Amino acid sequence: MTDTTPTAAPRPAVAVLGSTNMDLVAYVATAPRRGETVTGRAFRTVPGGKGANQAVAAARSGGSVSMIGAVGDDDFGVRLRASLADAGVDTAGLRTVEGESGTAHIVVDDEGGNAIVVVPGANASVDGLADGDEQRIAGAGALLLQLEIPLAGVLAGARTAHEHGVPVVLTPAPAQPLPRELLAVTDLLVPNEHEAAVLTGKSDPYDAASALLALVPEAVVTLGEKGSLHAVRGEEPVRVPAPRVKAEDTTAAGDTFVGALAVARGEGRAMPDALAWASAASALSVQRPGASASMPHRNETEAFAATLHGSRTPR
Repeated sequence: MTDTTPTAAPRPAVAVLGSTNMDLVAYVATAPRRGETVTGRAFRTVPGGKGANQAVAAARSGGSVSMIGAVGDDDFGVRLRASLADAGVDTAGLRTVEGESGTAHIVVDDEGGNAIVVVPGANASVDGLADGDEQRIAGAGALLLQLEIPLAGVLAGARTAHEHGVPVVLTPAPAQPLPRELLAVTDLLVPNEHEAAVLTGKSDPYDAASALLALVPEAVVTLGEKGSLHAVRGEEPVRVPAPRVKAEDTTAAGDTFVGALAVARGEGRAMPDALAWASAASALSVQRPGASASMPHRNETEAFAATLHGSRTPR
């Protein structure tokens, strides 16, 4: 007798090479100016780091995720590794090095805006690949990169992915000029408006999105509450709106977006649909405090996305 029981689709495999930080978050009515002291209303210690955030977002969105990076041999390192494992992220590629783990010191105001100081700690040691990292990257359907580890490490990961035909998705944050050799092996660039302006010198997001195509074949410029712009060579940029929500904390909105987008693309969704789904995940995250703690699970994103009626808007 033939078994006709349907099998579940495989989870998209995503590798993340990047930072792992402990976020030390203070919530205030208004962020202090230089030389000013203000009284905060709350404080939280939350696992974060752009690399770890994207890994958690992708795992909660339904991906099979491996994290490549480093933590210190301190208490934060233990907690950071455990938080990734609890989210379903494979941490075999997460090294433990002597010294302190990375930290991010974050001030969040009552409008949901934030200011961040990152102290790299163990992340500064990730200046290349370690044993097993090439296999982790080669076995993935996409490699997610950011710029909170040394550029040498980012470039090593990108070159390895390119050699194995694995798409490279780069979030160019913190904003800085990028070397040609990194851009040459980047398949999808995902900057926010500020980062896009730094890379192109164009303040208008549409102009910046078009200019990015001289650097990479495809780009998505995130626009916060205004959604995102998708640009691909040979076509006009297309805007995908974001759901209207009241933001409480935007700290990990961009990382949530990228992690969810990687999974949606890995599932073969058309790009407009993938962007709308990623925007739904990001919109859920900004309504909650914290970085990785704010990221929605797949069933939450699916339920929220089902209530929306997004549309694509050409310029």
